[in-house]
This record gives sequence, structure tokens and C-alpha cells, in this order.
Amino acid sequence: MLLPRPLVIVCLLLGVAPAATAAEARRPNILFILADDLGYSDLGCYGGEIETPNLDALAARGLRFTQFYNTARCWPSRAAFLTGYYAQQVHRDDLPKLGGGNDGTRQKWARLLPDFLKPLGYRSYHSGKWHVDGSPLAGGFDHSFMMQNQGNFFTARGNFVDDVAVTPDADESGYYATTETADYAIDWLKDHAKNHPNQPFFEYVAFIAPHFPLHALPEDIARYRDRYLEGWERMRAERYEHQQAMKLLDTPLSPVEHDLGPPYDFPNVLEGFGPGEVNRPLPWDDLTDEQRRFQATKMAIHAAMVDRMDREIGRIIDQLKAMGAYDDTIIMFAADNGASAELMIRNGGHDKTAEPGSEATYLCLGPGFSNACNTPFRRHKVWVHEGGISTPLIVHWPKGIAAQGELRRTPAHLIDIVPTLLDVLDAEKPTEWNGKPIPPAPGRSLLPAFAADVPIERDSLWWSHNGHRAVRQGDWKLVAARGEPWELYDMRTDRAESNNLAAQQPERVQELETLWNKQQDEMIDLAKQTPKLGRTGAKQKKAKRQQPRSQPAP
Repeated sequence: MLLPRPLVIVCLLLGVAPAATAAEARRPNILFILADDLGYSDLGCYGGEIETPNLDALAARGLRFTQFYNTARCWPSRAAFLTGYYAQQVHRDDLPKLGGGNDGTRQKWARLLPDFLKPLGYRSYHSGKWHVDGSPLAGGFDHSFMMQNQGNFFTARGNFVDDVAVTPDADESGYYATTETADYAIDWLKDHAKNHPNQPFFEYVAFIAPHFPLHALPEDIARYRDRYLEGWERMRAERYEHQQAMKLLDTPLSPVEHDLGPPYDFPNVLEGFGPGEVNRPLPWDDLTDEQRRFQATKMAIHAAMVDRMDREIGRIIDQLKAMGAYDDTIIMFAADNGASAELMIRNGGHDKTAEPGSEATYLCLGPGFSNACNTPFRRHKVWVHEGGISTPLIVHWPKGIAAQGELRRTPAHLIDIVPTLLDVLDAEKPTEWNGKPIPPAPGRSLLPAFAADVPIERDSLWWSHNGHRAVRQGDWKLVAARGEPWELYDMRTDRAESNNLAAQQPERVQELETLWNKQQDEMIDLAKQTPKLGRTGAKQKKAKRQQPRSQPAP
């Protein structure tokens, strides 16, 4: 009797003879965890000093991808992950004269992953941030806890359970969004174990942490309160040293761009935050004592948010173990973009007299410590330089991956998750939906890399966001910030993007620029078939102006 392909793969990877029958074989469960505004080096297993023992343990017993990419922003990354397409292909990021973006609507054929898993017997669950058009239930999830309120970690106001608005408790003193996200994820798992024990599950846990506002529990902040008083240069150097010891990357440490501030200009923000705020990654010794304390406190809150997220992930893992699902659950962890240099005040303002990290405050990490969180890369969320688009990817699956603690160096992207999972499950994606053809998707299966550190063949990877552009073909990356000329880098030895080779290799620049334009033109041709979905009746918004590099620092 022929065995299902997933079981054959498991046996080959584990080096054992397949002994089960087809009837005994069962498809693995899937748990995908996504962080928000997490720096490449924030986790201990990627060089950081923040306590993340649960994620570190998954990495030690699984795989770490060193060149995994997102889209540089939250909503296009979520579209890429859940559909397997570049966000521009499904109206979830801008294209010239066609719109698209956070208010764009996917085409009918642009299904989310649960729709492809349902025919295979899966039940799907969501907990946390959404930021995709439509609702989670309409997207194929059986249950959802959707956190629409992203401006206050201490209230349930604005959240939904199974598309029904939550009524907050009169006393919310014990509420914290990161814990609530894990609570619902665990509730869905318990319900699954009780009522659907013979079916596999897909659970998508989307933490808002450590996205601004910097809100954390006081006891978590206390663990890091004085940890960062030596400054962002010291933190960056220590993280880089750890990465080198891990042999994580072969690249120099990128130089600090002292004149590069937040991606968007909010002129009154410094006054709103007070004299402790700075909008440039200036030398730490040039700051006042008040500024150093303020910046170190912000980083302490960021660290506390990451620490708490890891603790909650530990509780979800404990639930998997309790229900006997841990060994045969594919656990993946990634982030939607790099750490953020943004400085803004929303959602009712910021009380400068309140305890930092409390509900009355609205703090953002800013360019100094964001630069350190993205070690060893340049720039931040929004930009498509490596600091904006590089994310950890941890893959853990005891029954399917024999390797433990190994690195995978093949370039890969969120668009690869859907084809990877379908390949693992030996499932073919439909070629049409409701009689309409489904266009070919750009992602590639990473399944071969589960077994060995092998390259995944592809023509290129492509980025465009807010006027920032990039394309990577093999080891060469062409990248340009909005309004700036193309830069060319050899990713084999310079992922820090320190040595611009554009002037020395103009022919390669031209070749890669042609490739970037070709891919954008193909996306435009696809989007033109359903142009009204790009903006759903709203006026096309002008791109927010990038903060001038020449603006004087405070």
C-alpha cells in the first residue's frame, strides 16, 4: 500500500522505515506565530539579550532561516503570508495609478490559507491582529479573536470574537493584550482537542507586540529597566558579537546613519514626548542624561513586550503538549517587518507625567534603538533595505524535521509559506475558484530546506513599498529608498549594505532595474483586471512625506 507523501517525507527525514498504513497516517497540525515590529536580532537565538527561552528552545530543536524576508510593513506582509502572493498582486499594497494598500480588497480568487486547508480536513483558528481585508471568518477561519484595537494594550475595547464585538469588563485592571491573544489561542486549542480530536488544525497567532505604543506590564519592565543605560551602540556591538559567535551571518556591521530619522514627519511629536525624545540615532555620549534615561526606558519597555510574548508562546506550547499535539505540529515563527523608527502619538495622546509603559502613555521605539534591534542591518520598518525586510524564521516539527539547531541560509519570503505547507501536505492548490482561473503564485516550497541546507531555486524576490524599491536575484540585491538612486550590494558578504557597487557595475544595475520594472508591469497588468478593488471607493491617498534627512536633530 502506498503511503501518503507527508509520511514518506517524515520517515526519510528521520531515517526510519515507513511502517504505518495510509489509514493510520494523519496530516500534521500547523501553528504560525507572527510578531509585529520585531527587530531581526531581538530574539536570543538571533543574537539578542532579551529573555526568549521558549523561542530559543524551538530554534535549538528546529531550524533558523538566516535570510528570510517580509514586505517591510504589517498589512502587505499578512497578505503575502496568507495568500502566497505579493501584496500588490492582490490589491494589498500600492501600484502606480491603481491604488491598493490597507484599504484595498483582494480578488475573489485570492483565497486565504484556510480555504486551501479546509478540503484536507483542517479546522482553522485565529487570535490577535488581523489587518487583512474582510473578516477572519469570511477568510475561512472557524474561530477568531480579532484585535482591532491596536492603540491600547490594556483594554478589550474594539475587539471581536467570531466577528461579534467584545463587551469589556467593568474592571480591566488585569487585562493585557499579549496575554489575551494567548488566552484565546489556548481556548481554541482546548476546544479543538475536546470537539475535533480527529482533525488536524491550523492556528494563526498574530501578536501585536512589540508594535507601538510601548505598553508593558510593570513587572516585565522592571526586569529590563536599567539594562540599556549604556546605550544603543553598546547594545548593537554586543548583539553583533553574539551573531558572529553563532555564525549566523557573514557580513560586516552596517554603519550608523546618524542623519536618518523616522520614515514620516510629525512636526509636533518631539514637543509631545518632551525633552527626553530624540529623532536621530545620535552618538549616545552626545545625549543629555535625561535623554539617555528616556531612551533606555523605551528600550526596556520594548524588551518587556518581547519577553512577555515569549512567555505567552510558552503557554501555547504547554497546551500543545497537554493535548498530545506538540510533536506533530509544524510551528513557525516570524515577524511582519523590522523594528520601527516611527515617532508618533495617536489614540488619545501621551501623558508625559504618567509612568512610561502605562495605559496613559503612547511611546514609540524611535530610530536609535530600532537601529540596534535590526542589528546588523541598515534602516527600519517601511524601508526595503535589509533592516526593514529581514525577519527571523524558526521552524520546529519534531516528527517531520530530524535536524536540530541548524541554520538554513537560502533566501526565502513570506510568499513561500503557502506553497511550503501545501507541499508538506502533498496538496495541490486549485487552479480556479468559482469558475475563474487562479493566477500562478510567485512563492516556492521550502520543504527541501527542511531536510538540508540547500538553495531554493527562484528567479528573484521583489519589493515595493511607499516608493522604496528592491529586487534580489541570487546574491545580488538592487535597492533604492524613495527619491534616491539605486544601490547595488553583494549579499554573499555584505547583507549590511555597506559597500554600494552601483558605480562599479552599471550593467548589472541596468539588468536588475529592468527585472524590477518587468515584475511591476506584470503586477499592474494583473491588478488592471479588477481595478475597482484597489481602493474600494476611497480617494487614493498621497504617500506620506518622508522626514527630510537634513532636518536638524534636537
